[in-house]
Amino acid sequence: MEYVILAVVIAVVAIGAITGLVVSGKRRRELDRSSRPPTITAPAKPEPGTTATAPAKPAEGAAEPTAPPAATGATQAPEAPVTEEPAEEPAVGEPTAEEAEAAPAIEVPEPTAGRLVRLRSRLSRSQSTLGKGLLTLLSRDRLDEDTWEEIEETLLTADVGVGATQELVDNLRTRVKVLGTRTPDELRGLLREELVKLIGTEADRTVRSVKHEEGPAVVLVVGVNGVGKTTTTGKLARVLVADGRKVVLGAADTFRAAAADQLQTWGERVGAHTVRGPEGGDPASVAFDAVKQGIADGVDTVLIDTAGRLHTKTGLMDELGKVKRVVEKHGPVDEVLLVLDATTGQNGLVQARVFAEVVDITGIVLTKLDGTAKGGIVISVQRELGVPVKLIGLGEGADDLAPFEPGAFVDALLG
Repeated sequence: MEYVILAVVIAVVAIGAITGLVVSGKRRRELDRSSRPPTITAPAKPEPGTTATAPAKPAEGAAEPTAPPAATGATQAPEAPVTEEPAEEPAVGEPTAEEAEAAPAIEVPEPTAGRLVRLRSRLSRSQSTLGKGLLTLLSRDRLDEDTWEEIEETLLTADVGVGATQELVDNLRTRVKVLGTRTPDELRGLLREELVKLIGTEADRTVRSVKHEEGPAVVLVVGVNGVGKTTTTGKLARVLVADGRKVVLGAADTFRAAAADQLQTWGERVGAHTVRGPEGGDPASVAFDAVKQGIADGVDTVLIDTAGRLHTKTGLMDELGKVKRVVEKHGPVDEVLLVLDATTGQNGLVQARVFAEVVDITGIVLTKLDGTAKGGIVISVQRELGVPVKLIGLGEGADDLAPFEPGAFVDALLG
């Protein structure tokens, strides 16, 4: 019995030893497999002529596969650092792409030389009334008193003025008697000569816009409401740029926000800087700053657009005098140009007298001369103020402001 029990114990111990050996062998093999580094397989390259397809996305709701964790002790190749190319910066002084798109293209104004000759057709209304009307009357076979009265009436209707009309008629009477025969060419030459003499050729009609030792030339533009003053200032900037001047604009019409915007637009079109102030601000302060800016920029001319004002408003007229005095702290005001609407006729002369009492008018700009038959205003306004007409407006175009030339003007009237 004892031998049987001993045999059973030995068998149990042997079975346990064999089982332990089997289990430990399995564990060793599993550890060996887990200690091996993972194999990374490169993606297969597509065959030539085939299109590579993107890996399929997992179905919605399915868990995305995760990469197996790297085994302890495995070494990974470091990733190369990603370097970003620095954005190319514009060179100093060059505008950015956004600024280049926003800035308007700089225009090249038409040359001013001979501009009145090119625009002579714009004077057709005055031509038919004043020029051709006089030639028709003077060509009659018999020049009696009734004819001379008609000639006087034609001149007065064209706003030549009473004094100038009487002077012209007297000279024509005398010369026609001396001439005797009157061919069309002789009459035209006679009338041209007398009209040019009446307008005058000795006055200096250039706009003083040349830089001097004290700084840039300063030009004040004044006038009543509605005569086209701001537009004239913008067009004058184009005239000066066409003549090779560098210009700064001063928007001293602070009562009307649209005036400053309008003037700035004119300036941008020719590359001229515009100095402006707050709406309702002090016009004299804006004018002062404009001249200061012009000195700093080294420009040739500073053009200052003032607020339109009724000649009957004493306070506004006094303010205009203040603007001139404040500007003169930088240096002299070279030009004070009075803008008149040619269509207003004799009413324009009344305005001119009052402005001349407040500021020293140096020149006249006649606008809208293409829209009136009263071209004689050129003669009467000069005789009234004793200052020359320097510029005339002959249309709505940007380059329709022309330097005044007596001979070319008379030729346009006579056709």
